Amino acid sequence: MNNCIENNSISGILKVILTLQQNACGKDGTIDSCDRPMLGGGPTCLGCNTRPVMLYTCCANGQPWAMPTTKDDTDACTAASATCSTVFRVEKVEGNTATFRVLAPNPDTTSLYPYVSTNSLFTMDLSCCCVIRCLSDTYIECM
Repeated sequence: MNNCIENNSISGILKVILTLQQNACGKDGTIDSCDRPMLGGGPTCLGCNTRPVMLYTCCANGQPWAMPTTKDDTDACTAASATCSTVFRVEKVEGNTATFRVLAPNPDTTSLYPYVSTNSLFTMDLSCCCVIRCLSDTYIECM
């Protein structure tokens, strides 16, 4: 039995995030929600270009979705795995599917920016995504 349901609101929010990322302006919005009108800037972030998200599926028992940080890693991922991440950047939304880039923790612990881009991407059927959690806007190099 498939416990997934059609979820157009998740798709809509991801489309807003994608548009904001494509037109990043680096100003603070007034409402701190996933679909706030602008990517946030602030005293330590003057040019945000990414609204990182975490995804939760219908059948994951409250655990965030995890994916490998490299294309070559084929091991099963868990949120606790050192070679996996639970933080993503939306790259494309088509209908009820979305493509995400896996973001890894920034190895430069002195950086203001918590994540770096990886070459690992995946496409998810949003029918199985029941929760999206938006993290603080940030800057990701090479985006």
